[in-house]
Amino acid sequence: MSDEINNQIAPDSHACAEYNQLSRRNFLATGGAAAAALSFPAWLPRVVLAQNQASDRDIVVSIFLTGGCDGLAFVIPFGDPEYYAATFRPNLSIGRPDQTSDPNRALALDNFFGLSPALAALMPAYQARDLLIAHATGSVNNNRSHFEAQKYMEVGKPADPRVIDGWLGRHLRTIPPLRPDAPLRAMGYMGGLPQTLVGGLKTLPIPNPSQFTIGGNGGTTVERGAWLARDYAPVGGDPMAWQAHALDATATIGLLQGIAFNANYRPQNGATYPTSGFGQQMRNTAALIRSEVGVEAVHLTYGGWDTHVEQQSRLPGSGMYARMKDVADTLGAFWQDLMSGGVTQRVTLMIVSEFGRNARENGSRGTDHGRGNVVWFMGKGINGGRVLSQWPGLSRDVLESGQDLRVTIDHRDLLAEVVRNRLKNPNISTIFPDFTPRAQSYNVTRV
Repeated sequence: MSDEINNQIAPDSHACAEYNQLSRRNFLATGGAAAAALSFPAWLPRVVLAQNQASDRDIVVSIFLTGGCDGLAFVIPFGDPEYYAATFRPNLSIGRPDQTSDPNRALALDNFFGLSPALAALMPAYQARDLLIAHATGSVNNNRSHFEAQKYMEVGKPADPRVIDGWLGRHLRTIPPLRPDAPLRAMGYMGGLPQTLVGGLKTLPIPNPSQFTIGGNGGTTVERGAWLARDYAPVGGDPMAWQAHALDATATIGLLQGIAFNANYRPQNGATYPTSGFGQQMRNTAALIRSEVGVEAVHLTYGGWDTHVEQQSRLPGSGMYARMKDVADTLGAFWQDLMSGGVTQRVTLMIVSEFGRNARENGSRGTDHGRGNVVWFMGKGINGGRVLSQWPGLSRDVLESGQDLRVTIDHRDLLAEVVRNRLKNPNISTIFPDFTPRAQSYNVTRV
């Protein structure tokens, strides 16, 4: 079992009881929701299919940082004087970029925001204008429950129990496949289908694509595969739905077995992925994308961000610093592998978390559940090299409830631009039900 899977189910001593329960729940299958989502709820708006396959659209890599990561530890607003107030974050604040005597000072992104030193590996992508960071962003729903907040972000609509399929699943359901013959359009690195992908056609939960096979005795795998192909083969026409699913599953096994995963994959442009669970998942994702087998979406989760106690993100020896560095080193390698050196792979990567943390640290040198956060976008089609923000300020009189960074940009506005411009899907009202993007674009994408 990989480090990342362990991270999803093992209790975290720094996290609240609800998050530990959610981590165990996320590890389990969500088959009931997936089956219900396939019934296509009648209340959803009418879908307009594209006239062609839009083969120029991007493959999307979606990453969810579960636990509510601290955006103020990732991207430091050193230009806001309140950030360095004596009682604000006395143990957690990160020094200004011009404090040259501090080896752990922030890395300047502009004259107001700085990147945590743990995230240094992301600077090349930012400087190449392939990385966009949005701050004071998140869900407009003021919910501090891990269960509810994560669900709302994954389904694309808050506080509506009717919505059980995911926004990315609806994207896949409302646009033709990149390759009509592809048995696998999307996958999630989990034991059960992540809610973000629920409802997507030809979509599977695959914890490790290099080991995806038919369960049972390994000595009879070939025979059982042959039996499935023979017994579920269509007779006299197109297969029924259950036959098609069985045939897609067996075809997916054969497809994945033909891809060079793990040590057999050779990253390009000198990229080196970390040996962590997340690092190897993203390495395998790069191998899957480079194989050009028709996969259109990959979803990953990275847990452990519920930092109520001893957050210490500025100290290289701390757990959170190591976790942040793992994310940055992995994404830096992914960018170098697929997006640098003239590489033309059409990929858009995005990162969200269910909510941010309190602006002020708590009495345990950690942070509690908050509101505003950072959202990340990476790709050759992303209008990056900047921090997008309508900064609300950190003084107590402007903090939400006197304690939280306000959400000034609905994250769905940003996702909608990516869906429309990079994924070439016009069905925004279906993908994000009852949501109308603001008229003025944030220019998330270059196209």
